[in-house]
Amino acid sequence: MKIAILGGAGAMGSVMGAALADGGQDVTLVDVSGGAVDQINAHGLRVDHKPSGSSRVVTNLRATTAPDTAGIQDVILVFVKCYHTENAVRQALPMMNANTTVMTIQNGWGNGARIADIVGANQVAIGLTYHSATLIAPGHALHTGAGITHIGAMSGMVTPRLKTIAEVFNQAGLPTETTDQVLAQIYMKLALNCCTLPTSALLRFEAHRLVEHTGSMETMRGILREVVAVANAQGIALDYVERWSAITSLLKRAVGGRSSMLQDVDHNRRTEIDVINGAITEAGRGLGIATPLNDAMVWMVRALEESYAGVRA
Repeated sequence: MKIAILGGAGAMGSVMGAALADGGQDVTLVDVSGGAVDQINAHGLRVDHKPSGSSRVVTNLRATTAPDTAGIQDVILVFVKCYHTENAVRQALPMMNANTTVMTIQNGWGNGARIADIVGANQVAIGLTYHSATLIAPGHALHTGAGITHIGAMSGMVTPRLKTIAEVFNQAGLPTETTDQVLAQIYMKLALNCCTLPTSALLRFEAHRLVEHTGSMETMRGILREVVAVANAQGIALDYVERWSAITSLLKRAVGGRSSMLQDVDHNRRTEIDVINGAITEAGRGLGIATPLNDAMVWMVRALEESYAGVRA
């Protein structure tokens, strides 16, 4: 299967691209970073695995800054930051035909709809992953945590095409399940991200420290109550007790983990707050549900971004 990964030289793109290439797939990493592309093409893609302590260099893939040279793909996996999604997908149009599936397992809410506006909903797969990764250097990623990936169609149907993609991912050692409840699964991950990403970024806490302090715990509890209320009002079944247990259990295991939003703040980059807590505040306004803690997370993270020269000026 021919698979292109947009944002492929980033942390998650590198981890999944390396696994899929090792699994025998024809993988192309598409990225705007010429330095990373050159490094990968010249020396291969190095992925270290924190859980096992192992390391490997994958050379049977290619990287490019020019998607129009990659040829038609069977699957295009979108891993760019949310605010680059539309531009990246439009630039990837030369890699698509009517049989190409464009799949997003990005963080946040609404990425699938943005892609569907460009390529049509029938070619879009959406989902989420519980893998985590950090970029060490160009062409060098650290796989910090392994987890399951859920994928589905915007229509809710589990198609033969989705099943084939899941089989390919599973054969590559990336546990993947298809689901006809993908929106509910995305909201479950969104709840995790709403609670943990802005709190870690604002407090500069590694993951495990969020469950060591009363203030951060109570803040996350309040955020989660708002997320559950917004989800349930939209007919999405989300259980507070189940989510709180899952979130705290994950944080206790993720010793030393630095969330994606904390990594963005570390490097003075724009965060994805608008499609995470911002998605809850927007939905809450439309539903008449107050979301004061999620509002505060959005305002404070935006203020932090404004302190970087030119990020939100």
